[in-house]
Amino acid sequence: MQHPHTSATAPAPRPRSTRRAGRLAALAAAVTAVVGLTTLGGPAAHGADNPYERGPAPTESSIEALRGPYAVAETSVSRLAVTGFGGGTIYYPTSTTDGTFGAVAVSPGYTGTQSSIAWLGPRLASQGFVVFTIDTLTTLDQPDSRGNQLLAALDYLTGSSSVRNRIDSSRLGVMGHSMGGGGSLEAAKTRPSLQAAIPLTPWNLDKTWPEIKTPTLIFGADGDTIAPVATHAEPFYATLPSSLDRAYLELNAATHFTPNTSNTTIAKYSISWLKRFIDNDSRYEQFLCPLPRPSLTIEEYRGNCPHTS
Repeated sequence: MQHPHTSATAPAPRPRSTRRAGRLAALAAAVTAVVGLTTLGGPAAHGADNPYERGPAPTESSIEALRGPYAVAETSVSRLAVTGFGGGTIYYPTSTTDGTFGAVAVSPGYTGTQSSIAWLGPRLASQGFVVFTIDTLTTLDQPDSRGNQLLAALDYLTGSSSVRNRIDSSRLGVMGHSMGGGGSLEAAKTRPSLQAAIPLTPWNLDKTWPEIKTPTLIFGADGDTIAPVATHAEPFYATLPSSLDRAYLELNAATHFTPNTSNTTIAKYSISWLKRFIDNDSRYEQFLCPLPRPSLTIEEYRGNCPHTS
């Protein structure tokens, strides 16, 4: 008697080519699934959600670094070639694959020239911005004049400069030191469409700024005797609208002239503020909220969290 198992007819083996095709299809499906998960969790997802996002996901070390992910070139602009300000230097990412970038104009302070704030040019540009460090018409220009000159510089950048096609004219900001910082407040007051303002140890005779609608980060210095925080940076911050995205960072063991040399704390929080509000890049919110705590370099930090702009 035959055993039952020997009487059954075994299924014919599949051709080798069919088995190979099945394995390839399964492998392709697995790869597709992995790529899909990577895309959902990686920078590309942010890019799809936010068309202004530029560069890789930030880390503490990346925003504290002397240079960011972008190679930077620079071009000089003669004061004879422009009107309304004194010329300057444009720093810009050399990449042409990421689309346009936001732009920032930076003013020096009273008696200062662009050399006093030049370090900000390559440091900010390497993070994905076009940065214009300017000279003023005269070194004695007052804050109101410096505010107008910052706006003239932005108009030149977006309208006539050799890098105008690299800039998104809807994503602009201003910075400035001392009277240039006071000027950045004036510029934001004059042009509410600006996306960010960063006054650095600012000086201005006008102490109240309820008209400003631009997200503003003010840097003060605990040892400032030229624009003491009690009569400049602090009241400037306190009179900004409470509904505004605003912040006040008082540098520890610092002076009025601290912003004139390379400073990691200034760079770190300026980059985060510009990225958050010019690029709408929420990946940088982690460095601004919750509010930074006092440290060896931060005497005090005030602000609203979470940000709403």
